[in-house]
Amino acid sequence: METKSTDTQPGVLAQSSSLNIFHDESPLPQRNVKTSENVPPSCMEKTFYALSIIMIALLLPWSLLCCIRVLNEFQRGVVLRLGRLRPKPCGPGVIFLVPCIDVLRIVDMRTSSFSLERQEILTRDMVTISIDGVVYFSIKNPYDAIMQVSDAQDAVEKLSMTTLRNVAGTHKLMDLLASKEYLSSQIETILYSTTEAWGVRVERVEIKEIFMPEQLKRALAVEQEAMREAKAKVAAAQGERDAVTALKEAADIMETNPIALQLRYLQTLNTICNEQTRSYVFPFPVDIVKRMMK
Repeated sequence: METKSTDTQPGVLAQSSSLNIFHDESPLPQRNVKTSENVPPSCMEKTFYALSIIMIALLLPWSLLCCIRVLNEFQRGVVLRLGRLRPKPCGPGVIFLVPCIDVLRIVDMRTSSFSLERQEILTRDMVTISIDGVVYFSIKNPYDAIMQVSDAQDAVEKLSMTTLRNVAGTHKLMDLLASKEYLSSQIETILYSTTEAWGVRVERVEIKEIFMPEQLKRALAVEQEAMREAKAKVAAAQGERDAVTALKEAADIMETNPIALQLRYLQTLNTICNEQTRSYVFPFPVDIVKRMMK
């Protein structure tokens, strides 16, 4: 009996209730900009580093003012030494920098948000509308956020606006009005898969409002009012039909028993008589009138 072994893929596709999210578990991500943090330093770089350490030692303790930096708990530091990336991000806490050869780039790891400007979109059924929203994101990998994109927030913002126009343009107006959550999920899925290489995690996308022209609003209101009136007329006709059916059944029952008809007369008399009534109505059997006429 042969058993087939499956190779472990670097990424795992996690199924959720509304969208598929790709979690990258690869130890070495495939970067567009190749980095050299694992390459040993050259002789010239070692020489500059040694000279910097000697200068720090000669200028102690004043040189410590330029060497020590403090990073908050939500911050991480990416150090470029002589233009080359250091192996590990720094922080939080106290970090040591070598003056003149180290450049520190601080990355905020907290969740940030920005508002999507109102975008004019032509829907699938040729209706012009405007949509705005909010995007929440955070930095997942400080290295990629610094090395793979010049401005992570600006790139995510422009990509979000383009994705909003492209996704909303493939749906009809009524579908957009009825399912904002589905539209948000589609945009979130596209942004998540695209910004993964930038070290950015798109956490949530929310559609705030869909704006329509006033003429279109009035047309939709008239259409909905006409539909409500049609439903009301159908309900009234259904009620009349049910009432007629019930009266017919009651008449058939009364026809089989004359006493039931007399009791109905008495019940009607009791209903119309009260303290303010000056007229009294007495039911008179039709059979007696016919006998008197004969």
